[in-house]
Amino acid sequence: MMTAQEYIESLRNLRPRKIYLLGEKVENPVDHPMIRPSINCCAMTYKLAELPEYQDIMTAKSALTGNTINRFVHLHQSTEDLIKKVKMLRLVGQMTGACFQRCVGMDALNAVWSTTYEIDQKYGTNYHERFKQYLIEWEEKDWTVDGCMTDPKGNRSLPPSKQADPDLYVHIVEKRSDGIVVRGAKMHQTGIINSHEILVMPTMSLSLEEADYAVCFAVPSDDPSLIYIYGRQSCDTRKLEKTTVDVGNIKYGGQEAIVIFNDTFVPWERVFMCGETDFAGMLVERFAGYHRQSYGGCKVGNGDVLIGAAAAIAEYNGVAKASHIKDKIIEMVHLNETLYSCGIACSAEGRKTPAGNYLIDIMLANVCKQNVTRYPYEIARLAQDIAGGIVATMPSDADFKSPEIGHWCNKFMIGDAKYSAEERQRMLRLIETMTMGAIAVGYLTESMHGAGSPQAQRILIQRYANLEAKKALARRICGIDEDNLL
Repeated sequence: MMTAQEYIESLRNLRPRKIYLLGEKVENPVDHPMIRPSINCCAMTYKLAELPEYQDIMTAKSALTGNTINRFVHLHQSTEDLIKKVKMLRLVGQMTGACFQRCVGMDALNAVWSTTYEIDQKYGTNYHERFKQYLIEWEEKDWTVDGCMTDPKGNRSLPPSKQADPDLYVHIVEKRSDGIVVRGAKMHQTGIINSHEILVMPTMSLSLEEADYAVCFAVPSDDPSLIYIYGRQSCDTRKLEKTTVDVGNIKYGGQEAIVIFNDTFVPWERVFMCGETDFAGMLVERFAGYHRQSYGGCKVGNGDVLIGAAAAIAEYNGVAKASHIKDKIIEMVHLNETLYSCGIACSAEGRKTPAGNYLIDIMLANVCKQNVTRYPYEIARLAQDIAGGIVATMPSDADFKSPEIGHWCNKFMIGDAKYSAEERQRMLRLIETMTMGAIAVGYLTESMHGAGSPQAQRILIQRYANLEAKKALARRICGIDEDNLL
């Protein structure tokens, strides 16, 4: 396994990439002040695996080699593995207070593993063996792999084959004896600048005429054909300032980017689906299920940080003993633990796939994510309520340090005199960044749209609701159908 420092250095060893941020090409992404916090965040997934006290939760025994590996590159072998995954994600979320980006690759590898097995069973292809060899290398090198699913989509009312521009969905433009050439883009790619590899999947169920869009493949993140455009986040340029105080989360952060596949060549050994449209929906559903489970861990860990910040600012404001403040914090904890309960439940109810790894309970995973689209927003609202209006109107750190007006800022920013103005200032900035600043992307916007927007979960909940069986229960109980049980 890589150490955290080895991970950071491995990113320096990637070939020069075409990365654009604020309209300029980034020559050194590892040390760029707007990118480095997200690298630190991902590095935490390696650091915790180094520490003896977290070995059980952060590492696992490989089902392929028997070696000890980071759990982020593990094929789930039991419901216990699924539960440990949720616990691991909560832990890393607690340690970073932000999106640590490595979940997507873990969820993709488990979805692709079982789907390729079933494609081979039907069509006699050898995708599963290809993916197995790729995964062994993935485990041995302890890669961070970005799972790419979301396409630009263009006109959402039209399928890929009907779009005015075919590149609005990633598709095959050429098949060669040695591989395929693909074109298009993937949006909202969490941690892609910080990844060693990219694993691309379809974004939706596909019809027979859309075979060129039914493609799953892997490419190195430093493939020279790729173009990256880094996404803006609220208050992101604060990271360029001399002070870290106004950033709130002073060391960690998330990352989203667009990646463009500009006639990218993929050798056949890295192609894991090529035209099997009838399996595109399966791959999407399984990946989405795993990723919706993930949110019952990572967002809960972030929630723990925000709840702690709200409780601390209540003390700094001198209102911690007020009954309504206590009640609001209790409500925040209740909502957060409800999300965690959903993540544990869909894991405990998991099942073994024909390929041998374990899949979560799809219904409960979608219930988990449906709750995640709501509860973090209420937790954030309550945190802002407890913090007070100053969370959005506080002077800058430069004002606090100004020789002319700094003493006024420190004089009037005091709450309870037991705590310094700077302590209150820092805690307010943390609440600000988690509820409406840069980290809010990972805690709130991701909670809404990551792993599919709310309607996507509702569609799956309806599909798995088994209403006919429930109606039969009701008919028997009220006497419409015969009851032969007693």
